[in-house]
Amino acid sequence: MFVRTVYATGHPDRIDRTLDGLRVEAVGRLAPQPGYLGYGLYADRTVGKIVMGSWWESAQAERDSDRELGERRAELLAPLAGTATTEVWEAVAVAPPGESGPGAAFRLTRTDVDPAKVDTAAGIFRDRVLPVLEKSPGFVTGAMLADRTTGRLSVGSIYADQASFAASRGPQADARAQALAALGATLRSLEEFDVVLLDRRRR
Repeated sequence: MFVRTVYATGHPDRIDRTLDGLRVEAVGRLAPQPGYLGYGLYADRTVGKIVMGSWWESAQAERDSDRELGERRAELLAPLAGTATTEVWEAVAVAPPGESGPGAAFRLTRTDVDPAKVDTAAGIFRDRVLPVLEKSPGFVTGAMLADRTTGRLSVGSIYADQASFAASRGPQADARAQALAALGATLRSLEEFDVVLLDRRRR
């Protein structure tokens, strides 16, 4: 699977207008595209940040959909009037999607690892980290995305409500520290967002 992510920033006072447009149109435009597997929309309204990701069954499906929808995506992000960075990742470890509703939250970490260790990192996440996450109350889903060329990793986890999300911080911190130490990896960022919309299709 491949995932196209967009990281957008802008004036916090304009973020809800942008989110409203994406909420209304995104899945309707993405779902008919060949190879579509899902979409997530996440926001930090206080700072003015939006993260979204669309999931595709192949690299070709991702490229074709981007050509088809890239212009409209830019139009929907325009009210934020800030920055937007688009990246494409390979999904190297993924938990089955669960159910989420109002109040769900998303945690995102970015790390750097030796590119030769990407598969090792995926194995550690799949075999050691995900089992811990899946046992925690309120866990909805999680995934590790990778850029094999650079060794950049993006790890996301979603919890069903704010209480379970808050309770997961400590256990996740311990699991993250152990995994990074085992890999000799560098943590670049740790961020938290509200889940605005989540549409994941089971394969």
